[in-house]
Amino acid sequence: MAEDVTVAKPGRSTTVADAAAGDVDALARIVAVHHDDMARIAFVICGDRDLAQDAVQVAWQRAWQKLGGLRDESRLRPWLLSIAANEARQLVRRQRRHSIVSIDVAEVGSDRFDPAARPAGHDLGAALARLSPDDRRLLALRHVAGFDATEIGRLLGMSASGVRTRLARLLARLRTELIDA
Repeated sequence: MAEDVTVAKPGRSTTVADAAAGDVDALARIVAVHHDDMARIAFVICGDRDLAQDAVQVAWQRAWQKLGGLRDESRLRPWLLSIAANEARQLVRRQRRHSIVSIDVAEVGSDRFDPAARPAGHDLGAALARLSPDDRRLLALRHVAGFDATEIGRLLGMSASGVRTRLARLLARLRTELIDA
């Protein structure tokens, strides 16, 4: 679990309040604690390390701009992770609109595209890549960030039972795709 950066020192405001007031050092302490978690969430959603880092950079800009509006400082980590997840999802959507599809052509007699010649790990990656950014965000918040259904529901505006149902369907879909692959 990430270290708590919101603990107030005697006679001082909290690190979050300092950062919201424009203290760059306070923001740097928050970044040091939460950046890696945000990058992991963004990577699961984007599937590309560079795209994930771009999403996290934009997320940090948005977070610093809106840090003063954070009412409950104990919710800093979920708030930051949801910003990173949203930015990653939006970046993937924009990327799809402008993407160029390249088609690999196998050499005659090559087993490069033979599914039996692929390592099993690629099947999961391909199955995840076929999910929508929204679905990957849901899986990332549950299985990477470790949020429970209630926390995810709060972040996404869903009921906890709706989150559990959607997660169960997603996992069943992934299992089916991996078995059939």
